[in-house]
Amino acid sequence: MKTTSPSLVLIVEDEPRLAAVLGDYLGTAGYAHRWVADGSAALEAFRREQPDLVLLDLMLPGRDGMDICRDIRRESQVPVVMVTARVEEIDRLLGLEIGADDYICKPFSPREVVARVNAVLRRYRQGPDAAPVGTVLSLDAAAYRAQLAGRNLGLTPVEFRLLSVLHGAQGRVFSREQLLNRIHDDQRAVNDRAVDSHIKNLRRKLVEGGGSDDWIKSIYGVGFRFEF
Repeated sequence: MKTTSPSLVLIVEDEPRLAAVLGDYLGTAGYAHRWVADGSAALEAFRREQPDLVLLDLMLPGRDGMDICRDIRRESQVPVVMVTARVEEIDRLLGLEIGADDYICKPFSPREVVARVNAVLRRYRQGPDAAPVGTVLSLDAAAYRAQLAGRNLGLTPVEFRLLSVLHGAQGRVFSREQLLNRIHDDQRAVNDRAVDSHIKNLRRKLVEGGGSDDWIKSIYGVGFRFEF
């Protein structure tokens, strides 16, 4: 009887304890894993190990994660999930623009990482033709334009920033205060309930564009999260 080898995850992370915890959780979930602590050794390890997915920290000794991701993308479409403690919107968007498939912000639950690895690998293996048309969501940070299946959603700048934050950290719950801090950079005095109005409008435009209002989930007493 032919056996199937477990999927291999390459962990590129300079914090040994965090890498060990991630490895333990991935192993329990049925994944094989290899660990690289230095960014300068990441590309060589990628070529040698030929992983099914890369968990790539942004801030690394030797080389940073963005440069490594660019190099990986020049030769492979293997999924890359970037991990970082830098939560500024521009970093999240840049990470996705250079070819990352997902983005996780520290601190996080190792269970969340495993769930995201499962989801990214599932999407990758299904291929673009297997995904419903309405789920193809792209964000253009330079033009402040969001498109769903090639159709412009017509978002306001605030709505675009809000969607960028939520989409860039799928599965993570943001409080209203956290969202306000990310969508307004001029320290204006805004009631945090204004987020609810923006969320309502954003859900409506997603539905009008062929998506679902259930992508942005309300977490009672906490805030909101984005999930396809």
